[in-house]
Amino acid sequence: MLTLALSKGRIFEETLPLLAAAGITVSEDPEKSRKLILPTSHDGVRVVLVRATDVPTYVEHGGADIGVAGLDVLLEHGGAGLYQPLDLKIAQCRMSVATRDDFDYASAVKQGSRIRVATKYTAIARQHFADKGVHVDLIKLYGSMELAPLTGLADAIVDLVSTGSTLKANHLVEVERILDVSSRLVVNQAALKLQREPIRRLIDAVAQAIAARQS
Repeated sequence: MLTLALSKGRIFEETLPLLAAAGITVSEDPEKSRKLILPTSHDGVRVVLVRATDVPTYVEHGGADIGVAGLDVLLEHGGAGLYQPLDLKIAQCRMSVATRDDFDYASAVKQGSRIRVATKYTAIARQHFADKGVHVDLIKLYGSMELAPLTGLADAIVDLVSTGSTLKANHLVEVERILDVSSRLVVNQAALKLQREPIRRLIDAVAQAIAARQS
């Protein structure tokens, strides 16, 4: 039995067509079911529903054999012990620095300066500003990131941006792009050895589906 860890929402929805290409359909709608373990059309595959930030942990420690996680989550987690065979090209967005539209970011991040940054991606933000030679006081938040600059809690935020409409609505501007984000297929390395054939078949089928979509 292969266990696949997915998170609800955009990643789940955009993963379904790729699984279908491998002959796997999830038998229940997670939005209508309270179940956390869902059967599939394939007797040898089941889906477990976990928080997006927990997917790498479940796969790393064997709670799941395979998972789908955003690059942002993987970088923040560290990705230790995970095989990452495929960029699925789904749930695409970017991680950026944003500030109030009246904030002079260029002056604030001169070499050796110090700014306050609110984010839930503390590892990524710390590395980004360290590379620029800027000292940061990191404030960890989990929601309503846009409020931090508006209330004076922070000078800037580091967060995921898709269309930018939320930033604009709150009088914030994207001042620097850190990295492009999409979701990756991740595999437990021990599972890859023990169940090599079924995992390899799944990886190959998904890879073909990605290639067909891009052609």
